[in-house]
Amino acid sequence: MGYRSVRYRKQLEVAGDLCTPTNIEDAIKKVKQMASLDVSRTYKNGKKRKKVSQTVNLVLNLGIDPRQADQLIRGATSLPKGIGKSRRVVAFCDGADAEAAKKAGAVDAGVDELIQKIEKGWTEFDVAVAHPSMMGKVGRLGRVLGPQGKMPSPKAGTVTPDVVTAVREFTAGRLEFRNDAGGNVHLPVGKTDFAEADLKENIEAVISQITRLKPPTAKGQYLKRVCLAGAQTPGITIQPGV
Repeated sequence: MGYRSVRYRKQLEVAGDLCTPTNIEDAIKKVKQMASLDVSRTYKNGKKRKKVSQTVNLVLNLGIDPRQADQLIRGATSLPKGIGKSRRVVAFCDGADAEAAKKAGAVDAGVDELIQKIEKGWTEFDVAVAHPSMMGKVGRLGRVLGPQGKMPSPKAGTVTPDVVTAVREFTAGRLEFRNDAGGNVHLPVGKTDFAEADLKENIEAVISQITRLKPPTAKGQYLKRVCLAGAQTPGITIQPGV
């Protein structure tokens, strides 16, 4: 067995059985309690460790076959209580749209110059949105943005005629999601300093949306397992109730 820190061992005492499903309310309480544990540790230079608000993540293991194109899960969502941070957005559009996108919060907007900037290695952004008329040029960035999950896509809501609204929503925390090769969807649902009711509302919104996206061809149990965890805590299996 690998080394387990003092904090982790104390967190396991709080968590109890990690595999037996619990309700959303109890899972949130346990994650918040684990994240707030103080083990009175210091750095080697004697400075106290600073307490931080951790990101709370939701992972859904789905009963889909990721090898089948008609069973892929992909989309975007705006959580009712936000995620506790803004996101850096770039917009592929021109003229008045580019100026409006910058005013709406885009860190950069344009077409040719922005494409060249990214081709030279600049990727200091979280989301890229594009006007449909720009995709002929943006397509050449697929090799750069595709592996990072930043390539604009109609399914994710990042290719749209209303670029300005998309910039505003994604800057405020709208999230893109898609399943990985194991059939998992992973999303942040807030911070550990959020109110329990706010975290619950966000979690239920995600579960509801993913449930609505169930492919008609998916067989058997769809929500196979759902886990909630802080960025630095073990995961708690929850019973979504859907």
